[in-house]
Amino acid sequence: MATRTLTMSHTELDRFGVSTRVRERRLTQVEAARMLNLGVRQVQRLCVAVAQQGADGLLSRKRGRPSSRRFPDQFRRAIVTLISAHYSDFGPTLASEKLLERQKIKVSNETVGKLMIQAGIWQTRAQRKPKVQQPRLRRPCFGELIQIDGSDHRWFEDRAKPCVLLVFIDDATGQLVGMHFCHAESTFEYMNVTKRYLLEYGKPVAFYSDKHAVCRVNKAGGTRGEGITQFGRALHDLNIESICANSPAAKGRVERANGTLQDRLVKELRLAGISSIADGNTFLESFRRDYNARFGRTPASDHDAHRKLIKAERVRIDDIFSWQESRAVTRSLTLQYDKVVYLIKPGPENDKIAGQHVTVFDYPDGRFKIRYEGRELPYSVFDRLSQIRQADIVNNKRLGATLAMALESQLESNERRSKSCPSRPFPSASSMQ
Repeated sequence: MATRTLTMSHTELDRFGVSTRVRERRLTQVEAARMLNLGVRQVQRLCVAVAQQGADGLLSRKRGRPSSRRFPDQFRRAIVTLISAHYSDFGPTLASEKLLERQKIKVSNETVGKLMIQAGIWQTRAQRKPKVQQPRLRRPCFGELIQIDGSDHRWFEDRAKPCVLLVFIDDATGQLVGMHFCHAESTFEYMNVTKRYLLEYGKPVAFYSDKHAVCRVNKAGGTRGEGITQFGRALHDLNIESICANSPAAKGRVERANGTLQDRLVKELRLAGISSIADGNTFLESFRRDYNARFGRTPASDHDAHRKLIKAERVRIDDIFSWQESRAVTRSLTLQYDKVVYLIKPGPENDKIAGQHVTVFDYPDGRFKIRYEGRELPYSVFDRLSQIRQADIVNNKRLGATLAMALESQLESNERRSKSCPSRPFPSASSMQ
């Protein structure tokens, strides 16, 4: 006897099982009605259908038939034609929006998706073939490519707030050549770590990073000056190439190192009883030596691609790794930078720079200089501007530190207000008369 396969829904399977138990007198019709959330008479009909036709009696008669609410075939073909002509590379949601916006045709996202799949215009995520990520060979020389990244993590577990670890790793050897704990990935923090790295090893051929705002101007039309970031400008001044990876997998060397550090380093810090950024940075040097001894490897080539800093670069290294911006000097010999008005000291030489542009040097350690054609200008702080701050664009990796700083600032502001405006009892009704 030939077997036949039936396709049943979960509801139909439940009804078949319960109906069978009722017919075998292992379950009453009232109990079956309660289990299936149906009436007793409906349960009786189901039992009769099973007795006469078996499982076929429970199958929906609508199965395999087009819905009465289905769009006509002519209309469906017209939708596919429009999408193929104008929205072939759109997703179902955007294509549905544009059909309503431009052609005044209202079709649900689900219907558009089904039509696009049937026509072969679009594929679901499950249908798409995963991108092939082929492994990349290591660079042959030490210092040829340095991968850099910041890892936001609870490095000190519950003993301190989350912070960022900046990691510099050599692509050829897998050695950690720079590590630094900080509150957030900022330009100054990257500059400090890079300066220490250059003084220890020399200049590499290139730094390899993600598309963080420190390394790349991401906003279209948002370029200032030469259209590069301050960190990019510093690397350009030192003749070091800056390369941005297109995906996390492209800089897998430093990403895998971050995963190892989030396991090993966290435990080492716990065993050492370290719970602050300052103590953590002191501990990192010994940890780095041990890590490199364990996981470092010999490069394919004996050539060291690092270039020594020339004398002029060593002399100017503090200036190179500073925040530099150009400012116009007014006729009254003033300029504005970072909501502060600076007054340049008048004199025979300085009077000539009215209306000219000077360069402001803002150093990571808090120093500040103003220069014109290589000459440092004497200045004094004239006024600090108090302005309503406009909303800042914050990168995802800096969100935690930004919120923490905002909370501290708000708490300090509330404390100042409470001291300057002591609370007074609310006036009673008798005192207001």
